[in-house]
Amino acid sequence: MARKMVQLPLRGQRRGGPRLGAGRPRKKGAGVSHLRRPRFPGRFPLHVTLKIRAEVGNLRTDKRFRQIQRSFFHACDHFGMRLIQFSVQGNHIHLIVEAQDQASLSRGMQGLAIRLARGMNRLGARTGKVFADRYHARVLRTPSEVRNAVHYVLHNQRKHEQRYGRAVHPWYLDPFSSASGEACWYVDDDGSALIVTRPRTWLLLQN
Repeated sequence: MARKMVQLPLRGQRRGGPRLGAGRPRKKGAGVSHLRRPRFPGRFPLHVTLKIRAEVGNLRTDKRFRQIQRSFFHACDHFGMRLIQFSVQGNHIHLIVEAQDQASLSRGMQGLAIRLARGMNRLGARTGKVFADRYHARVLRTPSEVRNAVHYVLHNQRKHEQRYGRAVHPWYLDPFSSASGEACWYVDDDGSALIVTRPRTWLLLQN
């Protein structure tokens, strides 16, 4: 009769295991979790945030914003991901996007991130990382979540100005966001084109 191999527990084992704090130590200041992102149906839009490293510089300059517009133009409706709204702040970018599924979101964001990184490095005559962390994506599942997220993105600069005690006109439109019609157009020698697309999901169409 053949004998079966049996895995026996090792006594005195001091590493790994289910004890608290076991496994690979978490880096200090680590941001977005590297766990597998949750799956979501394509009918839900998302709020995506990209954080930029400090050494890249302020994104709210004409040259950098033009490069961001160019990246949005090429990535706004690609790989099944659609850019609906955006806001460019000094060191981060907010997006409202639609995606067919998780794979489409991953491919679309990867393509956008590559274009942004190359453009920022080229303008700054630098090499190296541009993003401070992985992108953060929050699925918007209800009308109120969508309404609040869109308002947050379009009025993000107003929030930052008020935080520093600066007065903001009630009719102020951020020129570095899709709240400004001019910011939604990318213009070059070949003509002009929109860098945002019309929503298709029911939740965004209601807002």
